[in-house]
Amino acid sequence: MANPILRRALPVFLCGLLLPLVAIAAPKAGDTYEITQKTSSSYKSDGSSGSSGGGGMIVEKVIALRDGGVELEYDLPKDTPAKARERQWQFPARVFKPSEGALQLLNAPELEARVDIWLKAAKLERAACGRMIFTWNAFRIECDPQSVLKKIDMFDLGPDRLDEGAPYSDPDALEPAKLAKKINGLDDIVFSAEMPVNPAAVRRARAEADVATGELMRKPVSLEDALEAREKEAVSGTVSVEFATDSDGIVNRRTKVTKIEIKEDDGKTEARTSKETLERRFISAP
Repeated sequence: MANPILRRALPVFLCGLLLPLVAIAAPKAGDTYEITQKTSSSYKSDGSSGSSGGGGMIVEKVIALRDGGVELEYDLPKDTPAKARERQWQFPARVFKPSEGALQLLNAPELEARVDIWLKAAKLERAACGRMIFTWNAFRIECDPQSVLKKIDMFDLGPDRLDEGAPYSDPDALEPAKLAKKINGLDDIVFSAEMPVNPAAVRRARAEADVATGELMRKPVSLEDALEAREKEAVSGTVSVEFATDSDGIVNRRTKVTKIEIKEDDGKTEARTSKETLERRFISAP
């Protein structure tokens, strides 16, 4: 997620003049941001096709600036219905984001208490934790407070600072690529990179989906067996990422497009395209 502590000043071209570099103030406790996620995907296989879309929103609030990082709170939007908030017991979550390293959950005991309340309201026992169920969609019953860190990570726009020519890596890509920079209008600067997709990551994601489907259909399959079956697939494709920054170098939008072609052992082919856009917007100050 874009950490506004280290804000890189960039030259701004206006009316043909190069303005001097201007440092921008560090964030203050109480600064609040809205991060919106939009997703879409499509596929084409032999004789069939389909598409889907979705999205979500999370609110990020600066709690305190600390040595080596920043303390943040993540919560659902204020207009989230009570029932939906009850189901998403992981929020609000308070974390420490170090300048380097992984997020650290700070209010785990609060989340533990909330999951107990949710399980009771849903008439579920602790033994149900970790199981796949199907209601209006398929999902796994999650009871671990640390799981909120994965949810927060889904709204992570990426590096705090970007430089032309710097290597950028993506978890779905086989290898890093160098960032290219271009000026978009008078103020915005865009960085982009394109990388080959990581076939092993694609096969593992498909194998994990096979395991979940087997659990729902009560035809269990082990991850090892699913991986072995998926190893026969030939996977190719690209991961393209574009970061839009403002004139102060702050990343405010990330767009990621993944294109995959899969050739199965029997000759069948499948093409998949997915797009994810994350946009971060300042909404209030203390």
